[in-house]
Amino acid sequence: MLEAEKTYEHVLVERDGPVARVTMNRPKKRNALSLDHMLELIDCFESVAQAREASVVVLRGEGPAFCAGHDLSEMVGRDPDFYRHVFDVCCRLMQTIQGIPQPVIAQVHGVATAAGCQLAATCDLVVAAEEARFATPGVRIGLFCSTPMVALSRAVGQKKSMEMLLTGDFISAEEAKAEGLVNRVVAAKDLEAEARTLADKIAEASPLVVGVGKQAFYRQLEMPTEQAYGYTREVMSFNATFADAQEGMCAFLEKRKPEWQNR
Repeated sequence: MLEAEKTYEHVLVERDGPVARVTMNRPKKRNALSLDHMLELIDCFESVAQAREASVVVLRGEGPAFCAGHDLSEMVGRDPDFYRHVFDVCCRLMQTIQGIPQPVIAQVHGVATAAGCQLAATCDLVVAAEEARFATPGVRIGLFCSTPMVALSRAVGQKKSMEMLLTGDFISAEEAKAEGLVNRVVAAKDLEAEARTLADKIAEASPLVVGVGKQAFYRQLEMPTEQAYGYTREVMSFNATFADAQEGMCAFLEKRKPEWQNR
């Protein structure tokens, strides 16, 4: 049963059991990230995190594209403060997605370009249709994809990400998978079901523990190895004291399904 959540102008939010489905709903603009659109997405993700009714989020786009990047129609002839504000909000959006405890799965059915590619790369997991394509083509219009580069270069190897940034060329879903940008590639007709299957698999675990693990993953990623081990040792020691950790270990030993208490 799908339950309607908070109402927005550019975003649709529904919850189906443990899964929240967030749909970018600017199909005529190919879900371009206008300032208002990004602010709504930030509010939406923060609301999902605070409610804690869903344990996984699936992000998708309405219409022919997943997301075509920034809305260039509001980017012409503005002053530096406006551009700084737009890119600040964009960075906040990406950090919000990685900062909420729920894993976010990008369900990419069409093109994901520039900040749209950044959006997909920022999500914790990506499921793509065979027809999906990814690109950072800002260099071709005189606006290098510098902020998309942050997410892209952390998901894709240095040489491939630099090639995408310098040429602006599209890569296919299969190539994106081979390069580490995409987790799974399926036929378009199976895309929604595949994203839901992955979400349901994640939702079987304790939401509390998943949230702790997601936070630790991103924090340790940029640490030197020794520091990362010191940090994750403390996280895991703390995690081991959780009621859900004790329940999970007992359930494993007793060969039964755990009953999570989310504490």
